[in-house]
Amino acid sequence: MTIDNPLLLQNPIEKVDQIVPDYVEPAILEIIDDNLACVETLVNQTELSWQNFMLPLEVIDNRLNKAWSPVSHLNSVCNSAELREAYDKALGHLTTYSTTLGQHQGLYQATKVLFDNREKQNLTATQIHILKDSLMGFKLSGLHLEANEQKAFAKIQGRLAALKSRFEQNVLDSTMSWTKTIKDEAELSGLPETEMAMLAGNAEARELPGYLITLEIPSYLAVITYADDKKLREEVYRAYTTRASELGPDEGKYDNSDIMAELLALKNEKAKLLGYDNYAALSVETKMAESPQQVLDFLEQLNVATREQAIKEFDELKQFARSLGEQDIQAWDIAYYSEKLKQQNYQISQSELRPYFPVNRVIEGLFKISQHHFDISFKQTDNVAVWHKDVKHFELIRNGKVIAAFYLDLYARGHKRGGAWMDDCQGRFRQANGEVQIPVAYLTCNFTPPVKGKPALLTHDEVVTLFHEFGHGIHHMLTQIDELSASGISNVPWDAVELPSQFMENFCYQPEVIAMLSEHFETGEALPADKLDKLIAAKNFQSAMFMLRQLEFAIFDLKMYLSEPLSALGIQQLLDQTRQQVSVVMPPEFNRFQHGFSHIFAGGYSAGYYSYKWAEVLSADAFSLFEEVGVMNPAAGKKFRENILEKGGSAEPMELFVAFRGREPEVEPLLRHSGIK
Repeated sequence: MTIDNPLLLQNPIEKVDQIVPDYVEPAILEIIDDNLACVETLVNQTELSWQNFMLPLEVIDNRLNKAWSPVSHLNSVCNSAELREAYDKALGHLTTYSTTLGQHQGLYQATKVLFDNREKQNLTATQIHILKDSLMGFKLSGLHLEANEQKAFAKIQGRLAALKSRFEQNVLDSTMSWTKTIKDEAELSGLPETEMAMLAGNAEARELPGYLITLEIPSYLAVITYADDKKLREEVYRAYTTRASELGPDEGKYDNSDIMAELLALKNEKAKLLGYDNYAALSVETKMAESPQQVLDFLEQLNVATREQAIKEFDELKQFARSLGEQDIQAWDIAYYSEKLKQQNYQISQSELRPYFPVNRVIEGLFKISQHHFDISFKQTDNVAVWHKDVKHFELIRNGKVIAAFYLDLYARGHKRGGAWMDDCQGRFRQANGEVQIPVAYLTCNFTPPVKGKPALLTHDEVVTLFHEFGHGIHHMLTQIDELSASGISNVPWDAVELPSQFMENFCYQPEVIAMLSEHFETGEALPADKLDKLIAAKNFQSAMFMLRQLEFAIFDLKMYLSEPLSALGIQQLLDQTRQQVSVVMPPEFNRFQHGFSHIFAGGYSAGYYSYKWAEVLSADAFSLFEEVGVMNPAAGKKFRENILEKGGSAEPMELFVAFRGREPEVEPLLRHSGIK
């Protein structure tokens, strides 16, 4: 492989626009071979220290991560058949490599020697924490298994990686495969101007007449929330909720049924190989929670606290729908009548708020808040390679020095995975020569793009989403940990990683913050006081119903991974049972939500979806300090930065939380913030 391959450069992301599928597998194989040779040299040293053992390991990890991260990211935001094939091949090699290192006796013994001699070596608390977690990692990689069991484990790992990738691809393909063209705008009665312009923009982009409905989130939400035509809402709902299943418009073409069942069987087999009763027990091993039962008890506590209010909220919605002539409210009617009820009660709608949240004003306000609380400023850099014309690049600056950077990719488009996320491009890392590699992040959303010369206009919900992902971003970018293995979000338990993201959401409902974020895109007028009051008053509209929906997902997820392996039918039956136990809104029989639930099947939330609620307890309690001393109190911001954001995965999250808050977290602030009495 020649030096022309950008993935073999020191900073591949700087040539992201030159990465093509043919480069991927050769580069990853070359780096893996180099790394394996380096490992053999390192483990055969007679004297071990952090500097001659762990630091070189982090150097080779860093090289591989920096080559793989742009490939993985491009597969999510610029998907193509060619890139998908290259990604899957490389993923197979990476999975084998990871398993090989996890079962490497020499690597384990060297790590253990260093850990056992930690006091003599004068290691820091962070380095000791990394070594302790590394030893747990060897256990979870099957190091102590018999040779035949290790082979079985490696085979399982490889198959799991392939299945997860296939699950995601099926969701993306089924999302992209369905569209509906509308020529007569009367058929879209009820849709606000901005949503109509978006659908017109969809059609124009594909050189079609009229308006184009897709299953990308902005388009789906526009129809399901505002369209007066009940049949149209039902059609779009059916297409969306049967994606990647045996039902719906594709009729099994991208069906995830067998993939889900095999994923469950393999994860269960993996857990039992490692000595756990089930995959849920394995998953909780590396989290804050002590056991699956503790998690179930926590979720049930929230269910009991929330259920009565949720029933009242749904009864109110059904009564309201009946007052408008809808006697039999269906799943595709919930968002539509909820929006109308919200407008009646609060005279406010998400679409009505859009003109006051032009994207540049929101970003400017977000930066001002971050500068105030976290002592950073921002600079947009234009001479940086990107993967799409809409992507922007920013640097974070403190005391005149660039300390981090991130790519911002905000808008929905074809060949881009749905949802919103932050991902690690590269981590902070103090190298052997003393130079610090700055952290770089990807921040990705799927907002409605700008149309017809207007700037992109965000709903307030989208503003909250942006703050959420930016919270992940500053957790990654503001770290002051020098070791790559614990800087940023690395080594942070999964049920604590949502703390900064959900913490940041709270700012979006504070009057002094909203004033920084809002400005009418045409008149420059700030969000009027009456609209601001209504927005804040409406914050907890149907909050109990929303809470139960999240609890439904979390309980279903955990119980599924506590069970013996289930078939696709068994998964459906468990979901139905969970809904009977928890939900007040019962979806129709054809709903196949689980087939597109990437978080728990293909992502990192398997037996861990509860993490959102677990971390929300932490985030609500953390923000309650700001409520006590003032939302814009700089001392509180500094305290959060120094005790949470800068510490990364250098210590146990409970230890960090107590250092910040002065005590262990309490549930009451979450219930209060959610309007649960």
